Amino acid sequence: MTGSGAPSPLVISDALLVTQDARRTVVRGDLRVENGRFAHVGPGASRDGAERLDGRGFAAVPGFVNAHTHIAMSLLRGIADDVELSGFLETLFRADARRTERDVEDGARAGIAELLLGGTTSFLDLYYFEDAVARAAESLGIRAFLGWAVLDADKTTQSGRPLDNARGFLERWKRHPTITPLVAPQGVYVCDRETWLGARELAEGHGTLCHFHLSETRREVHEHEDRTGKRPAVWLDEIGFFGGRSVAAHAVWLTGQEIDILARHRVGIAHCPSSNLKLASGGVAPVVELRDAGAVVGLGTDSVASNNSLSMFREMHLAGLVQKNQRWDASVLPAQQLLDLATVEGARLLGRGAEIGSLEVGKRADFSLVRLDHPSLLPARPEAIVSHLAYSASDEAVDSVFVDGSPVVRGRTLVRASWGDVRSRAEESAERLWAGTRR
Repeated sequence: MTGSGAPSPLVISDALLVTQDARRTVVRGDLRVENGRFAHVGPGASRDGAERLDGRGFAAVPGFVNAHTHIAMSLLRGIADDVELSGFLETLFRADARRTERDVEDGARAGIAELLLGGTTSFLDLYYFEDAVARAAESLGIRAFLGWAVLDADKTTQSGRPLDNARGFLERWKRHPTITPLVAPQGVYVCDRETWLGARELAEGHGTLCHFHLSETRREVHEHEDRTGKRPAVWLDEIGFFGGRSVAAHAVWLTGQEIDILARHRVGIAHCPSSNLKLASGGVAPVVELRDAGAVVGLGTDSVASNNSLSMFREMHLAGLVQKNQRWDASVLPAQQLLDLATVEGARLLGRGAEIGSLEVGKRADFSLVRLDHPSLLPARPEAIVSHLAYSASDEAVDSVFVDGSPVVRGRTLVRASWGDVRSRAEESAERLWAGTRR
């Protein structure tokens, strides 16, 4: 540490740098981190006054951006497997009715630990009791974009009016360096016109995002058409919701018209292939068409209740395979684009493309060190590293993780918490929630 209390500069030497810069440069070289940002990326970094780390056995990779989660639901992994969406939701609603703020914090800490150990340094969340999620994120050191769930007052189990709750949450966390509060209208099935427009007004007033579910299932789309005569994205456009900064999760059941609407309004899309497949939502999200239209698409895991994993490696692998198979075209969504979705495109989706998502001078030093000697990266050749990351790498290959240049995982061990303590509290809370779902 320096005399001012700021962390000393850090130099990681001779690592394989998967920069994700504009040229997608992969080069063996050095990283120098100062004041939480990259001061040098490439060969020949000055080592003056810096802590030094030998990077020869590692690939340095930008921290992954998980673009859609309900992180506190980590306590519910496996609670409603192999059932259709309606049965899945019924089970979750019973668990939610029993949930306390402590349960949310315990679940969030467990989920965030899993994210960090898999190389994810930023995540976008949609839930309630988000103060508890923010405390969990702050304690473990991850970068968090947290949306307070907003829905019609007559459809919520929240105490008080959801929009007012969201407003209070924004005020409490708006100046935090690594916690970004935002507004999260749940979806067209529980939000009327006034709620959608109130959410947009609130988000715009605070200069933040709206995050919401959109067209996840045919049933959602058809029921909304029955009520309004319009498909969800068309209706949201007509009521004037689009125009601010927003991110839609899922976006599976879209027409060409809706794709054009979303692209025109620069709505970010969080693609969640594992969750959609496991819940048998049917169809395949039109990721290729959305990207061709100019929409920014990132990758999300959704919750472990519907995915069972928070692994971005797994999500990249599956996203690529599904799109290729659907189109009978092995060239669709290649490895480099998959890695883009998990890094630079995820950062752009959050409006943070200038700050995170790549290893570039001036950007926040959010990155992981991936072991090149791990079996899932054999052969560890520079020309194959992007393919390995997209298609074969395991979370267990992640050795160390840094956020703002500070270590949050070292040697596959959490730096700011004991996994034993995190797990013990999570198991206690899970026992209460699972007991309430048994019949």
